[in-house]
Amino acid sequence: MAATNLKILILHGPNLNLTGFREPDLYGKIPLEDVDEQIQNEAQKLGIEIRILQSNHEGVLIDAIQENRRWASGIVINPGGLTHYSISLRDALVSVRLPVVEVHLSNVHAREEFRRHSVIAPISVGQVVGFGGYGYVMALHSMINLVQEVV
Repeated sequence: MAATNLKILILHGPNLNLTGFREPDLYGKIPLEDVDEQIQNEAQKLGIEIRILQSNHEGVLIDAIQENRRWASGIVINPGGLTHYSISLRDALVSVRLPVVEVHLSNVHAREEFRRHSVIAPISVGQVVGFGGYGYVMALHSMINLVQEVV
């Protein structure tokens, strides 16, 4: 399944830099650097180009979305805690008119009530939740299928 010219922006939101350390029973024991390596290896196998960024700052994520709007074919994002309230992040994703897949390491729907609400979900083509870091790999495959259907 080679996806020629497909370019995907991968964004990790606040606190994801502590993946592997922070609440490993919920978020997994694999450090984010290893998750990123897994994403990069899968992208290489699939023949797609990716850019990965993690930030604890909402504005940095918004800037990355806007700066990559002409480069990217789609966006895979784990908004972290911004999931539940960041209208600014949501608006940035809508404004660039690219397909978005939302990823969460834990099954947010089986957790606290406040985690079950996402302002990003209504503007995403789908969500991948509860599969740890492998959720990003699943999101890459989903994005390929989505973009190839559109072309």
